[in-house]
Amino acid sequence: MFGYIVKRLLSLIPVLVGISVITFLVLRLTPGDPAEAYLRLSQIPPTEVAIAAVRAELGLDLPLPVQYWDWLVKALTLDFGKSYTTHRPVWDEMIFLIPATAQLAGVSLFITLVFSIPMGIFSALNKDGWFDNFCRGIAFISAAMPNFWLGFMLMYFFALKLDLLPTLGRGSWENFILPAVTLSFGYIATYIRLLRTSMLENLEQQFVLYARARGLKESWVIGRHVLKNAMLPVATALGMSIGHLLSGSVIVENVFAWPGVGRFCVSAILNRDYPVVQCFVLMMAVIFVIANLLVDIAYAWLDPRIRLKGES
Repeated sequence: MFGYIVKRLLSLIPVLVGISVITFLVLRLTPGDPAEAYLRLSQIPPTEVAIAAVRAELGLDLPLPVQYWDWLVKALTLDFGKSYTTHRPVWDEMIFLIPATAQLAGVSLFITLVFSIPMGIFSALNKDGWFDNFCRGIAFISAAMPNFWLGFMLMYFFALKLDLLPTLGRGSWENFILPAVTLSFGYIATYIRLLRTSMLENLEQQFVLYARARGLKESWVIGRHVLKNAMLPVATALGMSIGHLLSGSVIVENVFAWPGVGRFCVSAILNRDYPVVQCFVLMMAVIFVIANLLVDIAYAWLDPRIRLKGES
C-alpha cells in the first residue's frame, strides 16, 4: 500500500506543473491588457504612460517564461499578488471566504450521501418497483434541471410564497437549507443511479450465489459483500464531487448571495481581476487533484487488486 501511495504522489508532480502552466497562459493570452484593467479598476485614466508604468510594476513587460517563473515561485509561497479591486493580498481574501464555501459544500455533500445511499440501495433491492421508478424519475428531472433554475424555484416557493426560509446571505442554519439543497440535488440523482447500477451488477455475480448457498443471512450478503463492491464507483464519483461542489458553488453562491469564494471569483471575472482568477483556478485544480488522489487510495483499499497492480 505504501509503494502505491508513493507512486501516486510522484505522478502528481507533472500534473500540477501542467496545471500551473495552463492557469498562467490562459489569462495571459486572453484579449485585453491586465495593466489597463488594473488602471480602470483603480479609477485612473489609462494613458500610455500610466499603462507602461503599471506593466513595469506588475512585471508584465518581462518575457513570458520569466513572468511564469516569478509567478510560480510566489504561488508556492501562497503569494498571488494583490487584487485589482480590493488592493488586498489575494490569498488573504481567499482565506477569509473559503470557510463559507467549504461549509456550504460540506452540508451539500452530507445531504447528498444521506439521501442517495439509502435510496440507491432500496432502488436496487426493489428493481422495477414503485420506489425504483420514483428514483429514476428524480434522476430524469435532475438531469434536465439547471441548478440556478432550481434555486430560483425554491426561493419562490419557500421564501416568497410560504415565507419559511431566508433567501440571501449566510447567518443561521436556516440559511444553509435552500443553497445546500440546490447544490446537492443533481448529485443525489447521480449517486442513486451509480449505486443502483453497481449493486444490480454485483447481485448477479457468482460470489453472491455462493454466499447465499453457504446459508449467510441476506443482510450480511448485501452489507458485507454486495455493498462494499458496489461502493467502488461511488467512491470515484465522490472524489470528483468534492471538487465540483467547491467550484460548482459559483452559480449557487450568486443566486443566494452567499459570501463565498465562488461569488468573489465571478466578480473578479467581470472586473478582469487577473490575480484573483488565477488563484481561484489554481486552487480549484489542486483541490481536484488531491481529491482524486484520496479517492485512488480509498479505491485501492476497497479493491486490493488495484493496489497490487500499482505496486508491481
